[in-house]
Amino acid sequence: MPTTTEPRMRAVPARVRIMGWLLLLVAVVTVSTTLVTYNLLLREVDSDVNAALEQEAAELGQVLAEGVDRATGQPFPDVRSALSAHLRRQYVDDDEVVLAWTPSSGPILQDREEPFRLGESPAVLDPILADPARSGSVETPAGEMRWIRVDASGTREGDRGSFVVGYFVDRDRAEIATTVRTLLFVGLLGLVLAGAAAWLVAGQILAPVRLVRRAAAEITEHDLTRRIPVDGRDDVAALAEQFNAMLDRLDLAFATQRRFLDDAGHELRTPITIVLGHLELLDDDPVARAEAIRLCVDELDRMNRIVGDLLLLAKAEQPDFVTLAPTDVTELTSDLYAKVRTIGDRRWRLEALGEGQVPLDEQRTTQAVVQLAQNAVQHTEDGDEILIGSAVTEDTVSFWVADHGPGVPREDAEKIFQRFNRGPSGGHRSGAGLGLAIVCAIAEAQHGLVRLESAPGHGARFTIEIPVHSAEGGTPWPVS
Repeated sequence: MPTTTEPRMRAVPARVRIMGWLLLLVAVVTVSTTLVTYNLLLREVDSDVNAALEQEAAELGQVLAEGVDRATGQPFPDVRSALSAHLRRQYVDDDEVVLAWTPSSGPILQDREEPFRLGESPAVLDPILADPARSGSVETPAGEMRWIRVDASGTREGDRGSFVVGYFVDRDRAEIATTVRTLLFVGLLGLVLAGAAAWLVAGQILAPVRLVRRAAAEITEHDLTRRIPVDGRDDVAALAEQFNAMLDRLDLAFATQRRFLDDAGHELRTPITIVLGHLELLDDDPVARAEAIRLCVDELDRMNRIVGDLLLLAKAEQPDFVTLAPTDVTELTSDLYAKVRTIGDRRWRLEALGEGQVPLDEQRTTQAVVQLAQNAVQHTEDGDEILIGSAVTEDTVSFWVADHGPGVPREDAEKIFQRFNRGPSGGHRSGAGLGLAIVCAIAEAQHGLVRLESAPGHGARFTIEIPVHSAEGGTPWPVS
């Protein structure tokens, strides 16, 4: 029964997420700022209104305490006179109402246009006069009014009155609402601008990431040449550099793999064909059978050596192929001389002996020099002289093998270091032609090189030169 898979939900692009989070942050800041501003303005209005009312009450209290009419300098005859005189001297805001009240006269009003005629609205005034509290708030047809009342009494019985100051706060609150709307509009405009800026900036920041994604999508096993241009020195540029470095490593790994497969297929085909041919022709003749088995074993041994050399060359391109450590050149050269003397019946001579301790991979260097010695044996006859030596300078350490064989023609000087190149003629050569390629790989892995000095008929001198540098950071390693 066929199974169905649920479609995978597409993730929100990073550019949209960045813009969304930035817009959310700007919106939260805008709303928070607006709310805080709104509350502060309301508190300030309340504080100003209360301060104005308290000031009016304090001024009247001072007048009543003095008991003297400042206009005439005479004492007030009664409470009504004091309240009326104070009422006439008041210059109030457009949102304020003031009135005096005595039981005998009732409300005493200013001759001006007021926002609300408090003296003509007993439904509002009477509760204020009867309220035991001296201040409060009341709803009127003109809006909310904050009020404060000052009661006064004279020396005679029944000589009393009240002074009421009211302030309408709706207009101030309307101005606050206008300010808040302006803040919200500015915040909305800032939100739009921030969104546009976030979209553009996020696009520029994430452009290398998109390049990485597209490059990764275009990479195949057969095309690892795509690289990302690196601009700047930020984290995204570092990501692009690391991605390019990863592609370099992948390209090298795939190239090594392809070359290994090509080389193995090319070189192993012949011995396999030989082995199969002899096995197919194998008969009951003991002599022929023994000869066929010997040839098959010889070809299988050659195949084993080829595979081992190919694996070594493939490993030579890995970063852990060599391990540098302080090595005594004198002791290493003596060991090399002792080892190569057993390779062939030649007149081996130690030409020079370097002195000092330098950073080397002793095993790989030994392998390379022994390979050069084997190569020299293949090009010389029994009893011929072969020289081996070493030298240490301030910058390099050198190991060489020299012979007096036929030499190497100038046109073949570079070809012989290539894989599966056996030189211009068969001569004394045997093997798969990987020996000198292995020597070059070992030298290059230690940041060195192989030099060839040769002339036809005058032998050849192969020299491995390795720079004397520390393994940590390329700084000179002092020769001791």
